[in-house]
Amino acid sequence: MTRTRLSIFPLPGALLFPGMHLPLHIFEPRYRAMVSDAMARDRRIGMIQPRPDSDPQDPDLFDIGCVGRIAEFEAMEDGRYNLILEGVALFRVTDELDVSTAFRQVEAELLPVEDDQTLALGERSSLELESKRFAEALGYAVDWESVGRLDDAALVNGVAQIAPFDVAAKQALLESKGISARCELLVQLMQFFGRHDGDERVTLQ
Repeated sequence: MTRTRLSIFPLPGALLFPGMHLPLHIFEPRYRAMVSDAMARDRRIGMIQPRPDSDPQDPDLFDIGCVGRIAEFEAMEDGRYNLILEGVALFRVTDELDVSTAFRQVEAELLPVEDDQTLALGERSSLELESKRFAEALGYAVDWESVGRLDDAALVNGVAQIAPFDVAAKQALLESKGISARCELLVQLMQFFGRHDGDERVTLQ
């Protein structure tokens, strides 16, 4: 596996998968510095979730995140940035580096891209059905015709990115071994949500 140095952006609830896109609004000074550094080097940022119940100023991190490449970049007059990250590869943190920068950096190994990017017909149908029920329960307006044109990986990973699950559930989706396993977990989480009337955030213990 390839090892690399990454500047990281710990953000709870924000998932990125290879091939997917994540819009970000950057306003904190330390992360503005991170973006400036990334633009001057390789345009890469490591998206990773902090572990719940750790120090919010210096949180512990989950082991697995996703490298994002800055695909679109807008610098605002007041120093803030609007970005769109494109997912490149999942990574596993091997070591946190002792750095002088305001933002954290890690040594990480890039994980291989999943080989199987397709679902069985029944898996796809089940996911689409539960997604419609889930969206209706939340009052989301969805263009289902456009959704139907997505390939399997884009559908599974897109739902995983936007669904309002808690940090642990999001991490479990990110770490699922393959599209089929991620699809199965998504369906289970959405079914679980349907049995918890009025609760807009699903918790995975």
